[in-house]
Amino acid sequence: MLSQYVERRYAGRLLADRPEGVGYLLKDRVAQVDDFLDALDRVAAGETALDPEVVRQVVAGSDRADPLGRLTPRERDVLHEMAQGHTNLAIAERLHVSQSAVEKHVNAIFDKLDLAHATGYSRRILAVLRYLGPIDSVEIDVTTGLA
Repeated sequence: MLSQYVERRYAGRLLADRPEGVGYLLKDRVAQVDDFLDALDRVAAGETALDPEVVRQVVAGSDRADPLGRLTPRERDVLHEMAQGHTNLAIAERLHVSQSAVEKHVNAIFDKLDLAHATGYSRRILAVLRYLGPIDSVEIDVTTGLA
């Protein structure tokens, strides 16, 4: 199975029905051609090939405790670049993707970090604050932007 996102229920069903000769990879990994071909060879040989992010989310159980855990590896890359202060255009160039792809990832980040409807604050800054975590032991409430 090739997917944009980790769907734990599908992963559970996929592995419960017949764990041999199956794979669950995220589309972002396809760009790593050697790894992708290796996964295909393993599945064809009757082995299992699971994306590390799939394993992490399935083992972690609920992703509600850590909203950053909801992000795909590519979304994490985009958020990391946002934290460096890069614009969407610069992020697109650095990650070798289109600017519209970056915009799609940024909107997904806002949704997954529950910032989609934050008004009166820069969602971009709130997302970076969430990514950076507590600063000097001061927790930032990302819904209000207050310490």
